[in-house]
Amino acid sequence: MRVARFRRSRRAGAAALVSALALTALAACGTSSSSDDGGSEGSGSTDPSAPLDPRTKVTLTIDCMPPAAKAAELKEWKEDVAAFNKLYPNVTIEGRSTPGQCLEPPRFTAMLKAKSQPDVFYTYFTDLPQVLAEDGAADISAYVNDKTVPALADIDTDVLGSLKQDGKLYGLPTSNYTMGLLINRKLFTQAGLDPDNPPRTWDEVRAAAKKIAGLGGGIAGYGEYSAGNTGGWHFTAQMYSLGGDVVDASGKKAAFDNELGKQVAKNLHAMRWEDDSMGKTQLLKWGDLQKQIATDKLGMFLAAPDDIAYMVQQLGAKYENFGMGPIPGGKNTLAGGNNYMIKQGISGDKIKAAVAWLNFKNLTVGKGQFDWSRTKADGLPVGVPQPNFWRGRSKTEDDAARVQNATMPVANFKTFMDNPVPGKAEPPQAQEIYKVLDNVMSGILTNKDADIDKLLATAAAQVDQVLAHG
Repeated sequence: MRVARFRRSRRAGAAALVSALALTALAACGTSSSSDDGGSEGSGSTDPSAPLDPRTKVTLTIDCMPPAAKAAELKEWKEDVAAFNKLYPNVTIEGRSTPGQCLEPPRFTAMLKAKSQPDVFYTYFTDLPQVLAEDGAADISAYVNDKTVPALADIDTDVLGSLKQDGKLYGLPTSNYTMGLLINRKLFTQAGLDPDNPPRTWDEVRAAAKKIAGLGGGIAGYGEYSAGNTGGWHFTAQMYSLGGDVVDASGKKAAFDNELGKQVAKNLHAMRWEDDSMGKTQLLKWGDLQKQIATDKLGMFLAAPDDIAYMVQQLGAKYENFGMGPIPGGKNTLAGGNNYMIKQGISGDKIKAAVAWLNFKNLTVGKGQFDWSRTKADGLPVGVPQPNFWRGRSKTEDDAARVQNATMPVANFKTFMDNPVPGKAEPPQAQEIYKVLDNVMSGILTNKDADIDKLLATAAAQVDQVLAHG
């Protein structure tokens, strides 16, 4: 569901399955041109493991250039193209932008089937099976090494693993996320709770939610989704947090109609109906809880860290009002992210140029998306804990630069950062499964007399059907 700068729009789009938007091709500021057909003129080694020769002339089309409405992000994109062209003066970057959102699922599926994706196209980690089913992405294993991507050894192996199948690499990451417990520090303080120590178990969440709801004035202690596929997404996250799953190891059977599934469901039902700590308004989807917590009407909910930047930039909230802790339960947390893949069938020179661009823009500490001093100067948020797919020296350097240039109180996220929870990928057929599990969440939260055993059994049978036809 879905990461950093582009993850939100895709995540919300995936849940809503909104209508596809047409691509608008916008040329970014390349310094040279190539042939009209976008071909390449090879000048360097034919060895795929060798870095791109600066003399090689190619034109690359690249998805998800920031739209004009995101002026600061677009400025940075153009600056990066110009800087890249100082290293590779014969590579022309042609950015493509989708106004408003980036890569909605219906458009993405249609693009893959029509083979109309750009040379370098944006995907979710969970999109790999769909892309490979359409023979859409090149195997870039031979092109990616410590010479073409110098920080390769410092990229989290789990993140890279999400971009592999049968040992072959099909993409390079741009961002990642894991879910935690987002809190309203003001309401925690008013309720006599410690905002520097968010709840670490679901029993503690329930107790804290009762105290926050006790403030009155229509304030809810804890919030949950139950519509637009987001309810099922959060049900999955809660199952993970307790060490459970929603699909078994075979990938063919539902795995939530059990004691852990009942524990999740019963706890939410009790919070909603016995404690009255979740508010009267239900059938909420992505965006609703963010509005509630940003206006001091909600104490906490499960979220990815970049929700905080969204609430400040889009909803007028203040950074200092929010904090995060690890997901309660702490066994596993739902993880995801974004990456770029390279179109199957393009030339070796273009693949080399694509890898060089992705390394420059997304995989170099202190450059491109990790140039935090520039990000701060451009008025964009610095200090959100993710993307954070680095390990080793790269992580040390990036963390220090992030803190040095922070535009928010990074201490508010210390509990989240100091207590990392293992990330677990979304299940196969994720959106179809989430749609089914929405019914469990909506049943629990809208019906005081909900039959939890029946809700779970019905949903499990439906998920089995989804997996059987996947």
